Amino acid sequence: MTHLLLIIIYMAFVSLGLPDSILGASWPSMYPGLDVPVSYAGIISMSIAFCTIISSLQSYRITQKLGTGKVTAISAALTAVALLGFSVSAKFWQLCFWAIPYGIGAGSVDSCLNNYVATHYKSHHMSWLHCMWGVGATVGPMIMGRALTCGFGWNWGYRWVAFMQIALTAILFLSLPLWRARENGETRPGGAIPLREILATPGVKAMMLCFFGYCALEQTAGLWAASYLALHKGVPSDVAAGFGGMFFMGITAGRAISGFVSMKLSDLKMIWLGMGIISAGIAVMLLPLGEALSLMGLALVGLGCAPVYPSIMHSIPGIFGPERSQAIIGVQMAGAYVGTCLMPSLFGVIANSITVALLPLYLLALLLVMAAMQRMTDRMA
Repeated sequence: MTHLLLIIIYMAFVSLGLPDSILGASWPSMYPGLDVPVSYAGIISMSIAFCTIISSLQSYRITQKLGTGKVTAISAALTAVALLGFSVSAKFWQLCFWAIPYGIGAGSVDSCLNNYVATHYKSHHMSWLHCMWGVGATVGPMIMGRALTCGFGWNWGYRWVAFMQIALTAILFLSLPLWRARENGETRPGGAIPLREILATPGVKAMMLCFFGYCALEQTAGLWAASYLALHKGVPSDVAAGFGGMFFMGITAGRAISGFVSMKLSDLKMIWLGMGIISAGIAVMLLPLGEALSLMGLALVGLGCAPVYPSIMHSIPGIFGPERSQAIIGVQMAGAYVGTCLMPSLFGVIANSITVALLPLYLLALLLVMAAMQRMTDRMA
């Protein structure tokens, strides 16, 4: 039963990743037909992130009431509905409307599922589970690229991904007895920990800011990679949609490898290793050596991102205690989504007003924030 539940959790992480990358991949083809500026992708991303912040802050209470299994299944269902909504949208405001259930569904499941895995499974499982997120995030742009190349349009790309999400949602609902059997043997804390008390915990603010920088970097790179290739490197839009997935391929491959490396290295060492590889990828992107090297740089940035997220998540119960981990992860996720809400949108303004060619320098600035805050967090471990 335990192994079957782990398989279900792996599938849940695929469902988390599927929709996360397709907006960036499809946006070069979407915005001309919607008659909006290229920077408006940031508005949709901001809408999703804002709703995610709200649901992340409530994840502790929701998980206490419903349990991890129900929260995961309901959240996947909300995301499937949102994707179907995207697929039938013809106006920009409609995309903003469907961003609401998308964000609400993403926030709670991200917090509760990460805490569940961090508490119950070893570090290598956290890396491999987030590798499954990367599988979903890599498949999403491929599906969108196929829809665009075959002339179906971006609406059908969203529709195909929605159908996959519906199938995964059905599996999650069927698996609820497995979650109940595991959770019935566990005791949950009696009351919610006040937000003020969480923020007053030594090390929490520094870790939140580090995670803020990481999630802002990952989301900015994922959202603007295809536009960077199309508008700065001159890659055709349909080709850029597929090549934009190089970033997520790097994350996916990196997390598969990280699962083995994490058996030898601590969570903190894995985080610093990832940041070193990200810096190498940004350096490659800055070199004026053509399209192929830019793709290699994007893949390296993704490879560097691979160990950072799962290692930060897995370190929280060990640093702050399992009794506080759900509350801290929920608040940390909310803070991180402030980064995904504001920073990709800010780059959209920069791209629209100056040039999209500044993407590597923007990513470098976020990486420096991560490094400074992680240095402070190291003292708590």
